[in-house]
Amino acid sequence: MTRIPLLSVENLRLNFGSFEAVKGITFDIAKGETVALVGESGSGKSATALALLRLIEREGGHIAGGSVTLHGTPDLQLSALSDRQMQQVRGNRVSMIFQEPMTALNPVMTLGDQVAEVLRLHQGLDATQARAATREAFERVKIPEAERRLDQFPHELSGGLRQRVMIAMALACRPDLLIADEPTTALDVTTQAEILALIRQLQDEIGTAVLFITHDMGVVANIADRVVVLKRGDKVEEGPVADIFIRPQAAYTQQLMAATPKLGSGAPKPLLRPAAPVLEVENLAVRFPVRRGLLPGGHLDYHAVGGVSLSIAPGETLGLVGESGCGKSTLARAVLRLIDPSQGRVRLEGREITGLDAAEMRPLRQRAQMVFQDPFASLNPRMSVRDLITEPAHIHHRLSRRDRRALAAELLEKVGLEPAAADRFPHQFSGGQRQRLCIARALSVRPALIVADESVSALDVSVARQVTDLMARLQAEDGVSFLFISHDIAVVERVSHRVAVMWGGQIVETGPTEAVLHNPQHPYTQRLLAAVPVADPSRRDAPRPALPALQAPKLLLPAGQAPVRAQMTEVSAGHFVAVQDPASALLAGASGHMAGAAAQGDSPQAAAKDRFEQV
Repeated sequence: MTRIPLLSVENLRLNFGSFEAVKGITFDIAKGETVALVGESGSGKSATALALLRLIEREGGHIAGGSVTLHGTPDLQLSALSDRQMQQVRGNRVSMIFQEPMTALNPVMTLGDQVAEVLRLHQGLDATQARAATREAFERVKIPEAERRLDQFPHELSGGLRQRVMIAMALACRPDLLIADEPTTALDVTTQAEILALIRQLQDEIGTAVLFITHDMGVVANIADRVVVLKRGDKVEEGPVADIFIRPQAAYTQQLMAATPKLGSGAPKPLLRPAAPVLEVENLAVRFPVRRGLLPGGHLDYHAVGGVSLSIAPGETLGLVGESGCGKSTLARAVLRLIDPSQGRVRLEGREITGLDAAEMRPLRQRAQMVFQDPFASLNPRMSVRDLITEPAHIHHRLSRRDRRALAAELLEKVGLEPAAADRFPHQFSGGQRQRLCIARALSVRPALIVADESVSALDVSVARQVTDLMARLQAEDGVSFLFISHDIAVVERVSHRVAVMWGGQIVETGPTEAVLHNPQHPYTQRLLAAVPVADPSRRDAPRPALPALQAPKLLLPAGQAPVRAQMTEVSAGHFVAVQDPASALLAGASGHMAGAAAQGDSPQAAAKDRFEQV
């Protein structure tokens, strides 16, 4: 079968000032085809995507050579069009889904107005026609209650639902080419699976070609027809997805495949000998009051965390997994007293910290540190690396300038960076290097516990592997314990001694990593694992096991009420599962369906608004 190119990229060169970001790459995309553009950060993936839409100029770059041709009636030389001419192409013949919908969507415009604007601009519809077409676009991407969503704002939706709005906007004019730049990177595996299935379905219906940019090789295996591999601006390999995965030719592609975590491929970490725990959490709950405005009745509480108990031993890593909105990050912040729990107890190295005030907590904070998801946002851009990574130690111990220099050199060497980097600033480092700096900062006070909240989710597979290997080495050398929060279950399997699965604000399954991930007992754990993308193209169309539908627990309740806590039962040594209790409505039978804030896509605020009439 002859491939008919829809887009041809020939010898494309992109510069940012004197820096050559893309060095003469050539590839094409056929009609209805999905091409994955893969490579590490800095390889030129996103720069190439921006160049196709001529948006690179707005980021300070320019096309230094080569051509980009969109074939059709007529053929368009995109690299030669004026900005005015490109306005007729963007969103019409070529559309783009950006990585972070919250920043791509206008926060002060309703969702309906934002999509309708595209339709009115490119298709000349009036306001009534555009609203009707927008509602149809929302229904096409399976946004529940499409009519009501038209009048909502971006902050009222969950991350997965915002991404569906971005897809609806991108496909509203039925473009010839859809560019998807890391559209599922920040999503949990269940939402990611839904988004990938949606893109494939709409592609079949509309016939749109897709350029899919990602660093997740599991996603590539599940969606791509062909793969283009970039390294530092050069194309190092191109071919059908099966050939790239089974017989990679370039050494870099082989390294990329070797670094890709695969569920079930890692040797389980042995359980540690019983010891006094570093962290003990007992019946911890966090609830947020929700105002009812002028509506009659009492107040509501949103139960983000509903009675969680766990412990972490010295030198142990506990992996915490679950979908977005299940309460993982809220639990982590409550454990570190960054927010105050509503009830329950937290003991750090045997001392209860729940009731301590700020002054009493201050000396204890050096025993428990946190590494956040976005290293660039958590590092002060105006401080040197030396000042950044030694600041916690200076706060607690008032170090001299000489001591800070010595400590900075020691910490940089420990995390695999040159001591000379101490005089540089955060923007001069890559994402992986910045995350190493965050780990160095956490280590400056020699903590017993580090909470890593999605600390590698935005990193390339090889860089993420380096960071998790660093954590394992530090654990072996210094005996540090980790609470490792991630939506990448394959990474969790590789780094964790034990795993806890969180759903609806509660832990529904916990135990040794191998037991939980290879013999899951709770229906939600089974559903979570079934959604994990497998880095094997041959298994793309393999039938999925039939799983019982679930009904999410109700988290928005009248003040004074609390969710019914699931009772845990031990099914094997150290492996505990929440007991199904029909009276609690925690689990539903096969006739049930996903409901509630997490499943319907509402943020807690929007969910509260929906529940007013029900309570």
